[in-house]
Amino acid sequence: MSAPDVAEELSGQQRRGLWDRLFPWLLFLTLAVGILALATLLTYVIAKGWPRLNLELITNMPSIRNPQQAGAQSAITGTLWVIAFTALLALPIGVLAAVYLEEFARPEHRVARFIEINIQNLAAVPSIVYGILGLAVFARALALGQSVITAAATLALLVLPIIIIATREALRAVPRSIRDGSLALGATPWQTAYRQTLPAALPGIATGTILALSRAIGEAAPLLMIGAVAFITFNPDGMLSGFTTLPIQIFNWTKDPREEFQILAAATIVLLLLMLLAMNTAAIWIRNRTQRRW
Repeated sequence: MSAPDVAEELSGQQRRGLWDRLFPWLLFLTLAVGILALATLLTYVIAKGWPRLNLELITNMPSIRNPQQAGAQSAITGTLWVIAFTALLALPIGVLAAVYLEEFARPEHRVARFIEINIQNLAAVPSIVYGILGLAVFARALALGQSVITAAATLALLVLPIIIIATREALRAVPRSIRDGSLALGATPWQTAYRQTLPAALPGIATGTILALSRAIGEAAPLLMIGAVAFITFNPDGMLSGFTTLPIQIFNWTKDPREEFQILAAATIVLLLLMLLAMNTAAIWIRNRTQRRW
């Protein structure tokens, strides 16, 4: 090898070595920018909403004329109603669909491949599209109107692909030897899935489900599309009752130019963030408490 070739090779190694040293710092810089932006937004929201972070925010109903006494009780209860029905609709369908695709369907089968492709595509669909679908099918075609069950069914469609994907990943993490041992002892494929595979995958399923519902609880666009923008001063009393949720209540208050409502919206944002933090903490606790090392 000639001297110029040796010099060029050494120069290339030096450049690669310099890039290898700089790349981790660039990654750290991007992470720091994101954390700094998030911390700035949180600090601003907490500081602005601090005067209204009290018990009245939870116990009082919304008010247009008296923002000093207004609260978000109907939005809190509406959120709980909608999320509860969303879980009731999405959990059984999502888990059973994942069990079928992972444990019983043949990968080369056309129907199974068609379902998998659609699940992967639906997971990337914007939430506003689900709102349009909910408006057309549940609110108008099925004449359910602007009710709790309409919102729950719309959000269930939104989180269903996420639940299916998370459940399939949890099922794949269960060693094949458990299935083989159960079948070798005479259990049927259904008994193996019900008594062995599902219990072993339950921590991952629970974690993925809670994270999916955490996304649903913060969605406003689909609910705006089905018409959930009314001023609600009562708590829901059934699945066909009118409702509002925390994101919708925040949306309504931020539209009001009065400073009192801006403070109230900031306080409600903090309340919503605390609910999301509690759900994510529960997901982490369940994962750490029940996960198994195979």
